[in-house]
Amino acid sequence: MSEDKQAVREFWEEGSCGEKLYLSGKEKDDFLRHASIRYKLEPEILEFAEFYRFKGKRVLEIGVGLGADHQHFAEAGANLFGVDLTKRAIFNTFARFREMGLKTKLSNADAENQPFKPDSFDCVYSWGVLHVTPDTPTAIDEVHRILKPGGTAKIMIYQTYSMIGYMLWVRYALMRLKPWLSLAYIYHHYLESLGTKAYTEAEAKVLFSKFKNVKTDIILTRHDLLKSDAGQRHEGPWLRVARKIWPRKLIQKYFSNHGLFLTIEATK
Repeated sequence: MSEDKQAVREFWEEGSCGEKLYLSGKEKDDFLRHASIRYKLEPEILEFAEFYRFKGKRVLEIGVGLGADHQHFAEAGANLFGVDLTKRAIFNTFARFREMGLKTKLSNADAENQPFKPDSFDCVYSWGVLHVTPDTPTAIDEVHRILKPGGTAKIMIYQTYSMIGYMLWVRYALMRLKPWLSLAYIYHHYLESLGTKAYTEAEAKVLFSKFKNVKTDIILTRHDLLKSDAGQRHEGPWLRVARKIWPRKLIQKYFSNHGLFLTIEATK
């Protein structure tokens, strides 16, 4: 495993996304509370994932995290598989499914080297994961390889020109008198795990050039509007001040296409 990938794994082994903020234990009520908070903060997941579409279908989720989306696929009746780079995420999701009485097939695996045969799945789903792996193009190619012909990829990656990106640039570039630092540099070093990337819609379409019927959408999130916690790396007085002065109505009116989430739905 490369040093970059090892750094990613070590970061997320310390806590799956949202674990330190929203999951207090490993009982059924803890998982239900986490799911309630997750979909309140990111309601767009439910509309985009369309879990109900995949009853009886073979579905793979890449990056299961705490397992909330995975649970929805299981409850919809999918023939479900899940992979994650970290043992922690597999443990958390296994614990969730045990508490909920649900079934899935979980394994530790690398998104860039999937342990599945070609043409294995009707749907491959990944929410906010593939921009973290060092070689995102290879990970997308793996999605294409393991999808059945006519199968659906549903992927969310980060979008370059986002309010979150601008805010981090002000904090880590402008306020440190380094205005020449690019947004790519800021995402790489300061957003989440080292090496996190973001893409424009045009770049996303290049990533998915092997697919058909590629549809993209930019979502202005609660995170862009500073209406939620800022994640595992970011907190402090500067952020509390920013929340008080953040021009949310202006952003929603004039910068609605400057959201962090870039969703892609595509067909093999």
